[in-house]
Amino acid sequence: MDGRELPAHADCVELNRRYGAPERIVFRPSRHGVPIVVLANRYGSAEVALFGAQTLSYRPTGNPPVLYMPHPYDETPAGQEIHGGIPVCWPWFARCGGEGAKPHGLARYSTWQVRGTEYSEDLTEIRLGLTSSDETRAVWPHDFDLELSVSVSMKLTLCLTAKNTGDAPFKVTEGFHPYLLVKGREGVSVRGVDGCAFFDTRAPEKGGERVWTGDYAPIADGSKVFTVEKHEHVLLDPGLHRAIALVSRGNKKLVVWNPGPESAGRVAELGERGWDRFVCVEPATIYEDAALELAPGEEHKLVMAIQSVPEGANYQETKT
Repeated sequence: MDGRELPAHADCVELNRRYGAPERIVFRPSRHGVPIVVLANRYGSAEVALFGAQTLSYRPTGNPPVLYMPHPYDETPAGQEIHGGIPVCWPWFARCGGEGAKPHGLARYSTWQVRGTEYSEDLTEIRLGLTSSDETRAVWPHDFDLELSVSVSMKLTLCLTAKNTGDAPFKVTEGFHPYLLVKGREGVSVRGVDGCAFFDTRAPEKGGERVWTGDYAPIADGSKVFTVEKHEHVLLDPGLHRAIALVSRGNKKLVVWNPGPESAGRVAELGERGWDRFVCVEPATIYEDAALELAPGEEHKLVMAIQSVPEGANYQETKT
């Protein structure tokens, strides 16, 4: 269903009337006053918060949750970043926004508008939008339009379309930041980075980029930033007896991150052992030398699809 955009703080009753579908697309209130939408069909379900356009959960039918959340969304203080689910990072990734900028960009701290919903027998989707305003220009002086679609089918798919609506070019870094739920960090590995150049953010003194060989076991704290050409990766988790296939397009890098106990201790919401329950596998474009430049009127798409399959199943069919 489409129509005129509703204000960001539209009442859930009106959102359900215009965009909802019984048992398929349901808007519900949150303690923060900003709605959450639940997407469901025979393949699974997902929840998306309008604040930050952040996917909070994804659960394929008959399978464990795919995304890690340290606690229920309503327990997060209003207006703060959430370390879980899938944050949207734009127009900068990590701390690429410069001195004093909030981590991962302004999109993560903005309330998005509903632009439309669609559903069929095999797919349930919502489209959210964010446009430049006096508030966004106060922290990033450019005009833009963002649209994020989130859909549930046999997989979870996110597509972020960024358009330069101003009269001058600008550069952005960006990414999706999925917190993938694991039984425990030990024994987990990431496939698809063999032969990729990489940079270790915790050991920059060791000579910059090197080349990785084999699968990557994220048992060291911090991030590895891989330069990728083939955008197909798999998180193998023997503890939960499953593989999470992740494919993407539009990104130049893949960031694999786990904070470990030391860094996680600075993020109270993760709890004492929360760091051991997730690995982030993030399709991203990061650092100034890899930034995307958009001319006036130009747009760029970042796409990610996630599919959870039982251990030993064929995960090669996941596509964006």
